[in-house]
Formats: sequence, C-alpha cells, structure tokens
Amino acid sequence: MDYRIIQSPSDGALDIITRRMGMSQSATQEFRQYDAIGLIQGKLIDMVYVADLAEKAAGIIAVDIRGSCPQNMILLALFGDTSSVETAISDIKQKMKKSRGSD
Repeated sequence: MDYRIIQSPSDGALDIITRRMGMSQSATQEFRQYDAIGLIQGKLIDMVYVADLAEKAAGIIAVDIRGSCPQNMILLALFGDTSSVETAISDIKQKMKKSRGSD
C-alpha cells in the first residue's frame, strides 16, 4: 500500500480529488473544512478494511476516489484534521502489519 498525507491542501489538489469523487466544483466547498487529506492506495479488499479502521481510529471521513487503474488499485481519501489523519494512517499501518504477520 502507498500512503501520503496532504496538509493544508491547495484548492487545485482538493478540486482534483473531489472531481475524482464525482462531485461538482461547487460541492468541493464541503471538504474545505478539513485541514488534511490522507491518501491510501491498495487492493479493494484492503481498502474496505482500512476505511473501516480509519473511521474507527479517528474522527475522519473515508471516501473512495474513482479512477481507472489497470492493476485494479483503489484510492481512498481520508478527510480530517491533521492529527486525526496522522492517527488513522498510523493505526492502519500498525494493524495491516499485524494482519499480514498472522497470514
């Protein structure tokens, strides 16, 4: 899985993400209230699992970002304040490492 955190996302970055969510530019305003976006890319089975983990770990919103990837990779955006997004991603990394070790 790949992870990135965007702190204080620019208008352009936020517009790209919300367009890929299938939202109009006017609907982007709803997501401007969040000061960080965590991006996670991986397989569908993992992305459903980590979306659940993220929302339980911190006060964030997990959203599927639409796209066409030939490798069938899925992108999630985690919207929230910086510390909540960092906590969610840290928790995801830790729990994914544990679940991989138990296979």
